[in-house]
Formats: sequence, structure tokens, C-alpha cells
Amino acid sequence: MPFCGTCGAQVEGRFCAKCGSTVGAGPAPGGPAPGGPAPAGPGPQPMAVSAPMADNVASALCYVLMLITGIIFLVISPYNRNRTVRFHAFQAIFLNIAIILIEIGLSIVLGILRLGLGLLFVWPLIGLGCFILWLYMIYSAYQGKTVVLPIVGPLAQQQA
Repeated sequence: MPFCGTCGAQVEGRFCAKCGSTVGAGPAPGGPAPGGPAPAGPGPQPMAVSAPMADNVASALCYVLMLITGIIFLVISPYNRNRTVRFHAFQAIFLNIAIILIEIGLSIVLGILRLGLGLLFVWPLIGLGCFILWLYMIYSAYQGKTVVLPIVGPLAQQQA
């Protein structure tokens, strides 16, 4: 269906029922082009498309929930093709798995040695160290720095 070159309304026939101009004629000076945007008024307006977040923000968010956000950023479309975000996502996943394995290994060793008192001193220190490392990784990724951790960092570089 054709549109009026002057006001943008839909036209049936040769003349616009809204403004009276001829449809076959070009747009009036200063008027919108045929098929151009409809005049503002009631009804749905087109939504503006927002740009994806910056690399440093996405990289920092990979570390927030470690395993979960790492997997999410590997699945989300614009970020799964970005090498920087992929590196931080893989490093967050591998770091979380390493922390889990270390805690399981220590609990087995301390359980076998029956060092229950050692648990009182070891677990808070491990938890504090993991918390400080977690904050440091979020901060450094937000600053745009790429910190390659030992063991898990090279694995993440290979995957990215």
C-alpha cells in the first residue's frame, strides 16, 4: 500500500485523504520521504537498539559468579566471539574448578590425618585468600588488564 509523500499516511487511490496531496507527486519541500518514518503520535514507537557492554565490563562480570557467569558469557552471542571476554570467562571457570578441587583435596587430607584443629585455621585462610583473589580478578579485568594466573591461565589462553 502506498504512503503519502507529504504526511506519511497510508493512501488508497491517487489522493491522500489526510492532507489532499497527489500520491504520484514527489514529497513536498521539508516533508518526509515516501515510506519514511510515520509522524509521531499515539501508538508504538520503534525501540532504540542499545550497544553491547564494553569488553572490560563483560570481562569483570565473568568473575562475579565465576562458573555461572563464565558459562553465560561463553553462550551470549556478541561476547562468545570476543577473545578477551572468552579468555576471562574460561579463566573464571577454570579458577572456580581449581578452588573446588583444592578444597576437596584438603578436606580429604586433613580428614585422613585427623587434624580437626587444622580445619579451624586452614579454612578461614583459604576463604580469605580466595576472596582477595576474586576481588583482584574483578578489579583487574575492569581496568582492562589481563592477569594470567598460573596453571589455569595458560589453559584459558588455549581455549580463547
